[in-house]
Amino acid sequence: MGRKSRLFRRVEKDTIPSLNFTPQLPNRSRIPFMAPPDRVAGSHTVPGDKSITHRALMLAALAPGESHIEGALTSLDARTTARVLRMLGTGISALRPGSALTVSGRQRFSPPIRRLNCGNSGTTTRLLLGLLAGHRFRVELTGDRSLRGRPMRRVTSALLQMGARIDDHGHDGLPLTISGGTLRALDWRMEAASAQIKSALLLAGVAGQVPVVLRETAATRDHTERLLRHFGFDVASRGGVLRFAPTGKLLPFALQVPGDPSSAAFLVAAALLAQQGEIRITGVGLNPTRTGFLGVLREMGAEVAMENLHTPFGEPVGDLVARPARLVAVDVPAAAIPGIIDEIPMLACLASRAEGVSRFRSVRELRVKESDRIEATAAGL
Repeated sequence: MGRKSRLFRRVEKDTIPSLNFTPQLPNRSRIPFMAPPDRVAGSHTVPGDKSITHRALMLAALAPGESHIEGALTSLDARTTARVLRMLGTGISALRPGSALTVSGRQRFSPPIRRLNCGNSGTTTRLLLGLLAGHRFRVELTGDRSLRGRPMRRVTSALLQMGARIDDHGHDGLPLTISGGTLRALDWRMEAASAQIKSALLLAGVAGQVPVVLRETAATRDHTERLLRHFGFDVASRGGVLRFAPTGKLLPFALQVPGDPSSAAFLVAAALLAQQGEIRITGVGLNPTRTGFLGVLREMGAEVAMENLHTPFGEPVGDLVARPARLVAVDVPAAAIPGIIDEIPMLACLASRAEGVSRFRSVRELRVKESDRIEATAAGL
């Protein structure tokens, strides 16, 4: 382990944008807890998709009337989004596992009586900034220590160009104060491949009723675009250029949030490492921008089937069926990283049990998530 430990210490401390994983199979009699399961079986479900939960809550908040959301994720980040929306005048029932969620939306937010604490949720903060840019009141946003250190100018710079007024007190993070109002059209080249940034600027277009053109460096998850198209907004993507026109209208809706593919990925991994058996994970979101990990697994020699496909709200949903597989090393290029950003820790674990040296290139974005995922992955392995 000495050589391997030195490798991981170097990965943790340096700023090199890649991770290498060399398998070192354990002596199972000496380290039994590292042995793979003998058998997997059964049909399982996973919690609701976090990305869709955030977006559904925000769109329902601005759809005048009563919306119903089934299967919403009840994690702390989702509860944070619900809490800050309540502070902006939205009626939202309690998020409880297994319970339907009712959202009493309004066409516009109300000014909050105190600053909005977004906890640890970067998605809540960035998407909300886009919506608040189109509202004529002043509000301060803050968060916990981790969130206060995460970069926000990648969003606020574009919102400033749209006409919002933002005071970030001279540093790239929270707390910051935004004063929204009448916005103007935006044509913006995105420096980072980020669904949060893209969604924030699209939602600013919705709130401000102005066109938005975004020039992307790489494709990212497109849940916001799919939901907006459902409401009649013109959202088109071609050649790395995304164009939005405020042609639609938010109306109350009923939505079943699909299972989170990132959560399903861990059950898939368990099945691949098993000696025998099969796992079926039902009702999983299979949006192509979220299933990049399945392509990586195919390159590693695994076969994971997608069955019972259907497409509510423009989102592909179906079952994943996974069986044991003999895994080989994979070299993941930089272009694939945005599509597997949440699954890289799981893929790294599988790479540690694959034959050969696996490499994940240009993973620097993992350092500015809610934690340093490069450091955490290396330390865990």
